[in-house]
Amino acid sequence: MDFGTIFASEALGTGILILLGAGVVANVLLAKSKGFEGGWLLISFGWGLGVFAGVYAAYKTGGHLNPAVTIGNLFAGFDEYAPGVPVNAANTLAYLSGQLVGAFLGACVAYLAYKRHFDAEPDEEKKLGVFSTVPAIRSYPWNFLTEVIATFVLVFVIVAFGKTPSGLGPLAAALLVVGIGASLGGPTGYAINPARDLGPRIAYALLPTQHSAEVPPKAVSADLGVGVGGHRDLPDRETAHRKDPDWSYAWVPVLGPLLGGALAGLAAQVFL
Repeated sequence: MDFGTIFASEALGTGILILLGAGVVANVLLAKSKGFEGGWLLISFGWGLGVFAGVYAAYKTGGHLNPAVTIGNLFAGFDEYAPGVPVNAANTLAYLSGQLVGAFLGACVAYLAYKRHFDAEPDEEKKLGVFSTVPAIRSYPWNFLTEVIATFVLVFVIVAFGKTPSGLGPLAAALLVVGIGASLGGPTGYAINPARDLGPRIAYALLPTQHSAEVPPKAVSADLGVGVGGHRDLPDRETAHRKDPDWSYAWVPVLGPLLGGALAGLAAQVFL
């Protein structure tokens, strides 16, 4: 399988994952949406089903959809990323670049689907939450550790799925993501995927999400799911309307999952 095929497959699958994942967060958070205030479990299941659809869409390359999964396979010592896709530097780059580009494009399409709701929503914190994760309690070392732990669980169990085939296929990975969201998603919004957070965060920085009307910001609600996390203090109207991709936090959902994936791959060599 050549570089372009790997890139396209992972970009397509990751794009569908983010379209459905960001879409369910938008459905729950944004003004006037029919799913408004649908809650944490709706978002968790939405992301899980996004994984389910994305893995099928990227079946040619094994549906990694996540640099942490690719790195986990690398550190697990596998010879192939998928049947007919040997582990080497070029193929690794194809996976990682396809995932990042796909995540960016998926976020852009989710924005288009909810364009009028973005226009109607005055709270930029909620809009950022559609695209990327924000911690409930900001503490970089602990947020980082949470992402390492959650991603370790994700990648280690996915590797175990491959060694103990059950016939469930992508459904097993989907249910695993739902379980991680329900159990470990509270502190950080469980990015567990560097491309999932970074690609959409870049999209948020570039897209025209600002609310044009002078509407007082609504009260900020508690955490509602993946990519939502906690909200920073909004002391005045200017702050509430200020667009801020929160780059100071962006390294946590990138490096934490990468480390978690690598540790899971190493652990798989010992325990699986």
